Amino acid sequence: MAEPAELLALARTFAAPVLERWEDLVTLETPSGDAGRAAVFAERLATGLAATADRIEQPPGPDGAHLVAYWNGRGTRDDTGDGTPEGHTLLVAHSDTVFPAGTVARRPFALAEDGDTVTGPGVFDMKGSLVAVELAMDLLCRTGTTPRRPVRLVVVTDEEIGSPDGSRLVARHAEGAHAVLGLEPPLPGGALKIGRRGVARVRLTVRGVSAHAGLDAALGVSAIDELVDQLAALRATAAALPDAALNVGTVSGGSRANVVADHAEAEIGLRYATHETERALLSALLEPSPVRARAALSATTLSHRPAWAMDPANPLAAELTALASALGLDLALGTSGGAGDTNHTGALGIPTVDGLGPAGAGAHSEDERASLSSLLERAALIAAYLDTH
Repeated sequence: MAEPAELLALARTFAAPVLERWEDLVTLETPSGDAGRAAVFAERLATGLAATADRIEQPPGPDGAHLVAYWNGRGTRDDTGDGTPEGHTLLVAHSDTVFPAGTVARRPFALAEDGDTVTGPGVFDMKGSLVAVELAMDLLCRTGTTPRRPVRLVVVTDEEIGSPDGSRLVARHAEGAHAVLGLEPPLPGGALKIGRRGVARVRLTVRGVSAHAGLDAALGVSAIDELVDQLAALRATAAALPDAALNVGTVSGGSRANVVADHAEAEIGLRYATHETERALLSALLEPSPVRARAALSATTLSHRPAWAMDPANPLAAELTALASALGLDLALGTSGGAGDTNHTGALGIPTVDGLGPAGAGAHSEDERASLSSLLERAALIAAYLDTH
């Protein structure tokens, strides 16, 4: 075992190679849905992780190859199922960003004059986190130790679009996990996340009956009118529920002003903080009753992340804050209004903490930035946890 202070001191000597690797990963752009770029990035990431990992897989996905890396625990083999202590530690991350290809040419990776602030598309959300994990595992190797438990790192390629395929991979590797460390960016000020609102995207489709809007309007059934009434009812439902939010993101339908619309649809975003609100919202949306007798409704779930309610007694959070204190770092805790892949593990009751990426701000924006010193500290914290727990 290595002393936490030793790990932090060692991490701080790696500022130069960390910046080089960070720039390397940011320059390899990975917009969601670009399978070719995702595959190139997965290969580059695998090359770096291979220096310490015992095994690396690249499971295929519709939006590009995901990545799973394995490290054996002390005296154990993660693939035998008979290791001691029981359970593995799961690290959850993603490689995709919200920025289109070509953004880095306009806004390249850069280190500010303060010597600490790094800017560029994806530096904060979340390529800095991937660099931190590489460094954490390298720190353990350089101090002559290995993780106490087997470790798995899952990096999905579709988190920014709701992990329609990646959530399957996270759920698979969550089975049997002792704890889950989410590598998403932290809350403002570097606070860790011990709860997240859930989120879902649902497409509501209405089929009506077309007719001449002037001559035979009574023979038609307006799909648009039906959709408007359905959305109004859904808004009322959301307004009556605690911690609920509903956003109608897109609406389309109809063909001409003189034709009663026979089709219409809307894509609706839902957010909720509790399982009870989640059930009520989804029930109202996925089991709709038509207002008009001849209207037909259907709802399709496009993505879904369950609510992860905050548990003040989260044992993993207590362990991480104690380790941070041993490193001389203050580590606050909070909940997030956004959702991520750790919603699934937290909702399952697996001890989960998210936000272990480096501190920064401006995710998904032109002003995205992250802290080099924080990345080095996070790497030391992750290494210390894996070493001792």
